[in-house]
Amino acid sequence: MKESYLYKKLKNDKVQCLTCSHRCIITEGKKGICGARENIKGKLLCAINYGRAIALNIDPIEKKPFFHFLPGTLSVSFAAAGCNFRCVNCQNWQISQGPKIIKDFKNWGEKISPAEIVKIAKDNHCPSIAYTYTEPTIFLEYALDTMKLAKKENIKNVWVTNGFMSPETLKMITPYLDAANVDLKSFDNDFYQKYLGGRVEPVLENLKAIKRLGIWLEITTLIIPTLSDDLKMLEKIAKFISQELGKETPWHISAFSGFISWKLQHLPDTPLKKIHQAYDIGKKASLKYVYAGNVPGNAAENTYCPKCGEIMIKRTGYDVERFDENGKCGKCGESLDMII
Repeated sequence: MKESYLYKKLKNDKVQCLTCSHRCIITEGKKGICGARENIKGKLLCAINYGRAIALNIDPIEKKPFFHFLPGTLSVSFAAAGCNFRCVNCQNWQISQGPKIIKDFKNWGEKISPAEIVKIAKDNHCPSIAYTYTEPTIFLEYALDTMKLAKKENIKNVWVTNGFMSPETLKMITPYLDAANVDLKSFDNDFYQKYLGGRVEPVLENLKAIKRLGIWLEITTLIIPTLSDDLKMLEKIAKFISQELGKETPWHISAFSGFISWKLQHLPDTPLKKIHQAYDIGKKASLKYVYAGNVPGNAAENTYCPKCGEIMIKRTGYDVERFDENGKCGKCGESLDMII
């Protein structure tokens, strides 16, 4: 067990967790919403997830997805159990929700220290470590200890996150965080409350803060039929990205599959027409880079020069062909807004 880095003690052995925007007040012997932090005799402990990797793989960085951060490279990707959301569409629900829905949850993962994770990255010549699969905010201590060691070895740290971390957490990880892909799941707070168990406003504030802090940022939005496919709502997202985060911020539009979801098996897959409509919305909002994932064909995942339109990165699945010159268009020299 590991004592949480961000909490305060209250009266009667209660504690308040300051790790995410829920700011749970937890009585003795109980856990927070995430299911991974427990009040034991007035101390908030990471009861189940510190130093236990519930998943660990070497993935293409494009799988996160990052298309403008170290394109064509591999990333050591790992997670610990737990999540502060309860997304009904979650495709990793066994490990994200396990601590909350499985009585006497025991499948905590393999014991792997932060130093061992960094060694895996070095041994496999991976230039980055991705904190992914579940919500990295919930394994903050495990993640942060790894990030500090990775930074010393000149290995980049990237988070794939729901963006619901507290300002305190964001401040704590900022010196070590190089890039973030944030799920902006909707622009509708009712959707966040009903289907995710969160709120949209903290996510929006964190997105603006991440951009302001100079951390590379990419956005992902999953288009769920009947739930998060309203075109006016998608226009609001595109406008927010363009005006608040910058037109160079990549927007990944992802198609939904009910088969792999937690509780939405009854819904159909996202129609290709809807993905095309969302793509057009992004381009009309003057976003330079809009990508469509989980759809047939690969053209929608290629990177084109925003000035001359020439293809600069061709993606076939996770195979990457680069025609750029150090992050600039190989034809006209325009910046492709990349970290390489």
